[in-house]
Amino acid sequence: MAMSIGPGDEEERGVMSEINTTPLVDVMLVLLIIFLITIPVIAKTVPLTLPKATNIPTITKPENHTVFVDAKGAIYWDAAPLPDTRALIDRVKTVAVLVPQPEIHIRGDAQADFKDIGKVIYAIQRGGVIKVGFITDPDRGGAGHPQ
Repeated sequence: MAMSIGPGDEEERGVMSEINTTPLVDVMLVLLIIFLITIPVIAKTVPLTLPKATNIPTITKPENHTVFVDAKGAIYWDAAPLPDTRALIDRVKTVAVLVPQPEIHIRGDAQADFKDIGKVIYAIQRGGVIKVGFITDPDRGGAGHPQ
């Protein structure tokens, strides 16, 4: 409650009916500070060591092979089209026995479905090749830039 002091009309001598919001603001700021301090303590996370992303230039050796997956899901072995994943497994089995075992690089179209890339990875795994890599375009200054 507030009180008027000094000369004035009869109406001004009564009790003020306006709400004083200063204490309300003070209480809200204190509550905000308390929440900001306690939230990091409450939030529980699992301690993980996340992998670091590095850009390593691709070293193309003659014995390495590249598998292409286009936007429609078609598979290519060193730019030669393959009819299905069974043919890919057969090709992988022929190179898996070589010493040293070659690497297989996967170049997937940005519009390709993940299931098509997954089928290729599974076929390479079934063929017996251990080293598999993904080929991407280098980042040219962040998201939103057309490639």
